[in-house]
Amino acid sequence: MELCVNSTKPLNLNQKPHLFAPKATIPLSLKNPILQFNYKIQKRPLYYPLKQLSSFSRQIQFLKPPLSLIKASAASSAAFGVETDKLPADIKVTEIQEPNSRVRLSVEVPAAVGQDCYRRVLKEFMKQVKIPGFRPGKIPESVLLNYVGKENVQKATVESILKRTLPHAMSSVTGRALRDSVRIITKFSDMEKTYSALSSLSYDVIVDVAPEVKWIPENGYKNLKIVVEIDNDIEAERACEQEIRRRHKSLGSLRIVTDRGLQVGDLAVLDISATTIDQDESNVQKIPAAESKGFHFDTEDGDKVLPGFLDSIIGIQRGQTMSFPLVFPESWQQENLRGVQAQFTVECKELFYRDLPELNDSIADKLLPGCTDLKQVKESLLQKCQEVEQVARDQATDNAILDQLRKMVEIDIPQSLFEEQGRQLYGAKLLEIQANVKLNEQQLASLSSPKAVNEYLENQRENIINLIQQNLAVGDIFKRENLQFSSEELVKEVQNSIAEFKRHKQKFDEDRVKEQVQDVLEGAKVIEWLKERADIQYITR
Repeated sequence: MELCVNSTKPLNLNQKPHLFAPKATIPLSLKNPILQFNYKIQKRPLYYPLKQLSSFSRQIQFLKPPLSLIKASAASSAAFGVETDKLPADIKVTEIQEPNSRVRLSVEVPAAVGQDCYRRVLKEFMKQVKIPGFRPGKIPESVLLNYVGKENVQKATVESILKRTLPHAMSSVTGRALRDSVRIITKFSDMEKTYSALSSLSYDVIVDVAPEVKWIPENGYKNLKIVVEIDNDIEAERACEQEIRRRHKSLGSLRIVTDRGLQVGDLAVLDISATTIDQDESNVQKIPAAESKGFHFDTEDGDKVLPGFLDSIIGIQRGQTMSFPLVFPESWQQENLRGVQAQFTVECKELFYRDLPELNDSIADKLLPGCTDLKQVKESLLQKCQEVEQVARDQATDNAILDQLRKMVEIDIPQSLFEEQGRQLYGAKLLEIQANVKLNEQQLASLSSPKAVNEYLENQRENIINLIQQNLAVGDIFKRENLQFSSEELVKEVQNSIAEFKRHKQKFDEDRVKEQVQDVLEGAKVIEWLKERADIQYITR
């Protein structure tokens, strides 16, 4: 009986290395999460290097710059549809600082302004209303009020007061207010009552403002000391050997072992379960994450599973069951299992050994099409692995720098900024899901629901805040150090991004694309500037 299996996917030599490419996928034999030893998900930085910019064009529409500032007059005009006009009397505005970079504006509108708005509203109604027996514009006030309704006139007057006074009230936060964060929090019914009794009006407005970036220590970013951890799996020589081994294994067949137990090099199909260990049997609990049926375990990947697991099952034969204790290390990725003593039970369902062709020049073309001998295979793969190693090293360096910047700043992040950044990230996540999985309308509606979005914001709160801190820190450095990029760079990358949108037949806003590209270019310049001045040390883990 033979079972031909491709142990892993071959390295794609035609694909260009991507600076933010995810970590290599885990082989089939390591799909059981409980056995994976401390794999960490790599987080992509908020800013991308210039040379990689074009490949991110499709994501630009979801990564709107979180610090788009607006002028107060523009904010109020957008909200109420009018420009600032002159008032018959000054309004009084009291500014109160609140947490999360929020400002409360308490606005007091004098009776003179209210009366002027009332007259304007009456005049407008007179133009629009047609009452038999009266010419337009010549309708007595009492008749008009009876016809239109006093309450309707009062509502319209309050709306007019808000429309005319809000731009003036917002003048104190001009240039600081964040887009779409202005909100009147006083109930409309309360404003109606106040106006009805006094002809004056008061209301409160809250608005998020651009947060201050406080560096600790001041200018500490100018002399960063960075320690970058590099996974030894990406070391070019080691990665090349592993890739050749994977390709060699894919050329062989699996044959059933009949006369011995498991040894290194075999592949076993296992049923695995585990429980906690406790002297009081009533406290013993199952560990659901450890349960796995038909788990394909490649013994050559023994260094990537729970320490001691491979050694404990060496010698197990087909149909045999073994039970043994293991302790989850304190470095285990799942926090709730760190230090837990567990009793594992493993049943060997199938046991195979590999029947491989001899590794020599005769299979060179099968290992890598176009190669005539093993030396050529190794040289080609090594070159590719060296490129991947450099990409991974650059990525790790960027991540380490951004993480260090985040730790050096204190920022009071506005709620509107948090929600905006989070929703953009969720939008990008949805796009990624749609690209990989065909969703029906019901599934898409469920994933797009307010409940799903809010759950994402809450679950990813820490990550979202970290990204915002990195973003603001980088933007602050760009301004502080007067960094610049050429207009030619901007034009070129905008054109590349638009071309990507068109190629994928996606809608886009050219101004939005330009804004996003500018943000990315700024980030790339800052990272480049910091690298030139930082003390960077690389260590292998």
